[in-house]
Amino acid sequence: MGDDIANEAYDFRVTCPAWAPGIGFMGCMAAVILANAGGAYGTAKAGQGIMAMGVRSPELLMKNIIPVVMAGGFCVFGLLF
Repeated sequence: MGDDIANEAYDFRVTCPAWAPGIGFMGCMAAVILANAGGAYGTAKAGQGIMAMGVRSPELLMKNIIPVVMAGGFCVFGLLF
């Protein structure tokens, strides 16, 4: 009888409702979607800025590529973590 009580503590059907894992997975899904949408938006805005700056002063174009690389890194970070 004592073993039944100890085993119930580790049974997820007893400790949490059936819909709880779904809520957790939806949170993970929202995090991945929002991280990648933010990274895509950042890449687009940084690309627009670089193209506008490239028209005005082409010699500085390669020096200002860091924002695009950082926004792309943010996308990868959103996928991995």
